[in-house]
Amino acid sequence: MLETVRGPRQLIVGEGVAQNIPRVVAECGSRVLIVTDRVLLGQPGVAEIVAAVREKVEVVGVFADATPDVPLADVALAVSVAAEVDADVILAIGGGTVIDLAKIVGVIRRHGGTPRDFYGESKVPGPTIPLVAVPTTSGTGSELTPVSVLTDPDRELKVGVSSVHIVPDFAIVDPELTYTCPATVTAHSGIDAFCHAVESYTARPRAHGPRDPVEQVFLGRNPITDHYALLAAERIARSLPRVVRDGGDKDARADMSYGSMLAGLAFSHAGNAAPHALQYPIGAATHTPHGLGVGLLLPYALDAARDAIGDRLTILAGVCGLDVTDASDAEAADTFLTWLDGLLADIGIPTTLADIGVARADLPRFAEMASGVTRLIQNHPGPTDTASLTAILEAAWIGDRTRNVLTQEQR
Repeated sequence: MLETVRGPRQLIVGEGVAQNIPRVVAECGSRVLIVTDRVLLGQPGVAEIVAAVREKVEVVGVFADATPDVPLADVALAVSVAAEVDADVILAIGGGTVIDLAKIVGVIRRHGGTPRDFYGESKVPGPTIPLVAVPTTSGTGSELTPVSVLTDPDRELKVGVSSVHIVPDFAIVDPELTYTCPATVTAHSGIDAFCHAVESYTARPRAHGPRDPVEQVFLGRNPITDHYALLAAERIARSLPRVVRDGGDKDARADMSYGSMLAGLAFSHAGNAAPHALQYPIGAATHTPHGLGVGLLLPYALDAARDAIGDRLTILAGVCGLDVTDASDAEAADTFLTWLDGLLADIGIPTTLADIGVARADLPRFAEMASGVTRLIQNHPGPTDTASLTAILEAAWIGDRTRNVLTQEQR
């Protein structure tokens, strides 16, 4: 037996816990860089947090120009603000973009260099300056994870910095900060969290040596990640459609905060798989939201791997509230995937890649690019050769899940 669990030094979750942010930040340092975005900075709840932090520490610098997908230009600007105030602690208030930006700023603040020096897995040489992460969406789980995803203008797909050293020191998850999240963002971030749970639960298990938990970031599923993933799937399945329809549903908001958090804990070890790897080139080419892309691709990737994960799809069907008591694994898989199709439609996720502007001629190239994202694609439980990945994309382009299974001869 060889397992590991990764997470923040302290996770604080629940309604009203945002009141703890100023004290936690002050205990980490006295010269604070706050990373957020302009929309959030204009909201009363976030403005109150910033004001309260200013009262607790000596110096505060604010970088509020975070833009989607963490372009390298944003990193350079935020690093310069951190240098101006000689920051010794970072407070990130926002969605995954904001928290991912804060992570890489912390790396450069401590170790120097540029983001390109840290692309890939376990390239960060040691701990960074303290980071307090406060999510305002329920989706990415970035407040708990060892990954920062960036956009490099010299590359055709997003790039990741993956290291155990960039897990935030403190994660403060307050559902009340998500109450103002718009319906579309709620849908896209929420389905991203569901993908984290499902991809973690169905990730390929792997054998490891004693050094692997130190030298590798994503290690495949284990019984601990299974536990977190199923709890996350249950909460998100019952509450995502509700909260998209009614953002004021506080019970559903709480479920989504907890579900996103649990899914983040699951994939911090187990890792994500084909939907995330395939979304990297597709998102870069179409400039569509990350959650939209992974949500669209999820049923097609699962269907392609159903022979390997039929028993797990049966269990997922049960935790998502579907009656599969007397069903075979094949029947339960059909039930789950049909339900998933309905969930995606209910929250406004497009059905096909053609719907989001993907050219069919680009599918083999996107599959080839995704196959190079080893840290993700190695977790996919089905075949991962380029032909099989292309078949998944073909099925998703047409909108027919039955088109994604290749014969051995076709491979």
